[in-house]
Amino acid sequence: MVPDGGVAAATGTFSSDCRRCPRLAAFLAAHRREYPQHYGRPVPSFGPSQQRLLLVGLAPGLHGANATGRPFTGDFAGRLLYATLHRYGFASRPQSVAVDDGLELFDCRITNAVRCVPPQNRPTPAEVRSCNAYLCEELAAVPAGGVVLALGAIAHAAVLRALGLRQAAYRFAHGAVHAATPTLTLVDSYHCSRYNTQTGRLTAGMFAEVFARIRELPGLRDAP
Repeated sequence: MVPDGGVAAATGTFSSDCRRCPRLAAFLAAHRREYPQHYGRPVPSFGPSQQRLLLVGLAPGLHGANATGRPFTGDFAGRLLYATLHRYGFASRPQSVAVDDGLELFDCRITNAVRCVPPQNRPTPAEVRSCNAYLCEELAAVPAGGVVLALGAIAHAAVLRALGLRQAAYRFAHGAVHAATPTLTLVDSYHCSRYNTQTGRLTAGMFAEVFARIRELPGLRDAP
């Protein structure tokens, strides 16, 4: 079981006891009754705080992070993500299977725009906004020269909202690199979901190119 990340949700400090979104809280409660062995709570970020690379996904997968308690662990999307993180020196191994599997992240942290699994993997705009205070906290911990990788358009928009930036000024596009602030670079990628990879919208090569570009940015040129 993953320990609590904090206390009162109203402060923006993450808590795995958060119940700010009634629809998501009800969905989680119903899922816990059906799968009592699953984690079944808001999922905390993974990796040490104040790392130079922050990955922002969409939301926990129903039988992935919602079951295991670690982002991108136990679902299809995590296969490509962790294999690529390992290839580029951000992870100690290419697979993430459980919270106690010994995997470590290097100079990298993983979070989601929405911390609770949403029905049909589709959070509402209000739910994304409700969870944005947690993302603000994550972004504030990224040191100067750091990079944020947004996996998908919803994560991209959530990052801009958390930074107080105009959406129209930073259009989402796979492989795009944005100077979001004087000290923070935002990089975009299609989400490494089963749908995107199986339809060919995102290939392993395309995903690797994004990480190669990240490693070329001034703040992340030196491999761990």
